[in-house]
Amino acid sequence: MTLTVSSLHNYPLKSAQGNELSVMSFDVMGPIMDRRWMVVDAKNRFLTQREIPAMCKISAHVVSDCLVLGAEGKTQCLVPTPYSAVALKVQVWGDTVSAVDCGEASAHWLSEFLGVHCRLLYMPSESRRLVDTNYALAEERVSFADGFPLLLISQASLDDLNSRLVEKISMARFRPNIVVSGCEAFAEDNWQRLRIGERELSVVKPCTRCVIPSIDPVTGVQQSEVVRELAKYRRKDGEIIFGQNLLVAGTGDIEPGDSVEILA
Repeated sequence: MTLTVSSLHNYPLKSAQGNELSVMSFDVMGPIMDRRWMVVDAKNRFLTQREIPAMCKISAHVVSDCLVLGAEGKTQCLVPTPYSAVALKVQVWGDTVSAVDCGEASAHWLSEFLGVHCRLLYMPSESRRLVDTNYALAEERVSFADGFPLLLISQASLDDLNSRLVEKISMARFRPNIVVSGCEAFAEDNWQRLRIGERELSVVKPCTRCVIPSIDPVTGVQQSEVVRELAKYRRKDGEIIFGQNLLVAGTGDIEPGDSVEILA
């Protein structure tokens, strides 16, 4: 069976819903407009579904120069991309990053929906958050993603997990950018380099997993059996792993249906 890209996804707002793409283009931070927005608390620390599961109910997509936020029962919020606001220092994991505030309307919309005081921030192109130097190949940059520009998972890996669960779950739980089909479950654990179109991708480390895959992306209800099942057979160095983090080089877009060539 030929190894191919089965779907592509981006997540403009960190920890909100993703979007399936017909084409994935790239900039210096990875997939264009992937995790370029982030919700922060009053101390400018990042917030995710780990603290606020209801974030999974927020849709976020980019139209022209606006981020469009949506949620059931609420009027959409159109957030113009701020190009000239004063830069702030915000914290995401162990990194301190420059970002700009997106204004009062989005802060009110998010605070009202999530039930906590929070604000929306945007990472401009001139902001420099570097990939962990233990894994970087050429001082690659990353957005507000947890640590790397891309996450890849094979469909077979999810199928394997679902064969062990009473209630089947969707790939949305794991928030990949690239889903591939045509390989055995967890074959991606053994890849080092691959090519999709003209893009070469380097597999740098497994993706370690927290509570988020246990959160139903439709209801926001936590189902602990998902991570509990993964813990039985997907542990490495004391961490639960599922999927692989990638760095990207080369030029050109990626599309569903593209063949995937394993180089090493």
